[in-house]
Amino acid sequence: MKILTTVKKVVDVELNIHIDNGAIIEDGLQYVINAWDENAVEAAVQLKENNNAETTLVSIGGGDNTDMIRKCYAMGIENGIHIDDPCLVAADSFVYAKVLQKVYEAGDYDLVITGKQAQDTDSGQTGIILSEYLGLPCVSNVIAIEVMDQHIKVSRLGDSGTEIVELELPAVVTVSDSINEPRLPAMRGIMMAKKKKIQVMDLAQLGMTPDEVGNAKSEITEFMKSETREAGQKFEGDAAQITAQVVNLLTNEAKVL
Repeated sequence: MKILTTVKKVVDVELNIHIDNGAIIEDGLQYVINAWDENAVEAAVQLKENNNAETTLVSIGGGDNTDMIRKCYAMGIENGIHIDDPCLVAADSFVYAKVLQKVYEAGDYDLVITGKQAQDTDSGQTGIILSEYLGLPCVSNVIAIEVMDQHIKVSRLGDSGTEIVELELPAVVTVSDSINEPRLPAMRGIMMAKKKKIQVMDLAQLGMTPDEVGNAKSEITEFMKSETREAGQKFEGDAAQITAQVVNLLTNEAKVL
């Protein structure tokens, strides 16, 4: 079994992000692997360990994406592809999916595993659009994958509970962060990852032109600060006094009673 998985570089949302004139201030920003993509990498590595699968990772973006690929090497991924082209700076889910389609077709993979969504845009569309381009079955929000001969059985979080779906291969799945706990790379893996080769390609080397990729169908026009919540009120006294104060505020200020 040959598995292709994807990794996106995103801003570390655990840090304070500052906005000025509708744009993110780049100074001091740190980038990390998209959280859901780490789950996808871990899922691919577990399938490699348990089913003798071959794993390949692809990441689209600037030069520092190689750091993300090497971390995935340290987790257990075997092969890495870095797509770096200035035409992809403003790429959206449709453009990413079109590039990934070309990567998939060049590698003859059995299974594509992507994260359910990216923590910067939260669109959750790339894997699903890719499956449409490829004409392959797709299941999203997956929390378990079991290999069964020429097909897989997956569990997904549905609206009414866990759903079990069987898929013939090749197929695409997008995974939830509930599927696993990504491993911390061991020091030996980190040291070995530094020496591994990464295949770096632009669109031309991938066999594509900017016209074939197409234009983004969506764009980010502005970033806005989230509204800050006012500090709450603390009430002291006996239960009767507190109840009277709360009822008065709900009636005369909040006007919900």
